[in-house]
Amino acid sequence: MDPDIIRNKLESLIRCVHRIESKRPDSLKSLQADIDRQDIIVLNLERAVQTCVDIGAHVLADYDVSAPVSMAEVFRTLAEKEIVADELAERLARAVGFRNIAVHQYQSINWEIVYAIITVHLDDFRLFSGDIDRLLTRN
Repeated sequence: MDPDIIRNKLESLIRCVHRIESKRPDSLKSLQADIDRQDIIVLNLERAVQTCVDIGAHVLADYDVSAPVSMAEVFRTLAEKEIVADELAERLARAVGFRNIAVHQYQSINWEIVYAIITVHLDDFRLFSGDIDRLLTRN
């Protein structure tokens, strides 16, 4: 695993989180009414999830594991290797489902779910970043 690649990706992840926070509306109704805000938030959520998958896959390349068969499986394998907590792995695996809808079926995005992600679960990306940073420090 190349620590410089991982650190660069972690910086990108945190930039996405900060961008989402800077555009986070005060209410669901405000989000539903603002297409520009929707686009910025969804794009950065997509990027954040994809960046976590990329980081996880890069990390797992150094472990004696079969290649994960899906993006969600990356997080479950990280949990098996005790790199991230099981609960965090499952939340991130569900975030992959959101990412897939956002990428492939943008018209069917449930804005209530997006609002919940950006108000309740945004710290999952920080938790993931912290876990990966601790892994880099150990190695």
